[in-house]
Amino acid sequence: MGRIMAIDYGKKRTGIAVSDPMQMIATGLDTVETKILFDFLKSYMESETVVELVVGEPLLENGNPSKNLPQVMAFVEAFQVKYPSIKVTLQDERYTSREAKRTIIGSGINKKKRRDKSLVDKIAAVIILQQYIEKKHYTA
Repeated sequence: MGRIMAIDYGKKRTGIAVSDPMQMIATGLDTVETKILFDFLKSYMESETVVELVVGEPLLENGNPSKNLPQVMAFVEAFQVKYPSIKVTLQDERYTSREAKRTIIGSGINKKKRRDKSLVDKIAAVIILQQYIEKKHYTA
């Protein structure tokens, strides 16, 4: 079937999550520096089949685009040029960082690790992907 990958795109860091091959469960993969994101993606996709990319769409609480949307769209366009056969879908990412922080606190991780912003990015990518998977299965 192939995996679905999710991206929580940021200026400095990008959180990445992937589904299992049956596309049921989202798992955090990594957080990478955004400047090496395409190198990371190329390396990963050489060993795993990715059939769809879900990218967090940065929206404000009122639903309007955030100031990060142009950078996200530039990434999406560049990705589509490099990987035209992979479907790209935008997924509303409002509140995912907040939810990721709550999840981390609830997991009992010590305070020092909770301050690790790369962990928040990776968990946010998991949340984006899990919401997408649930929506996809619910509407199927």
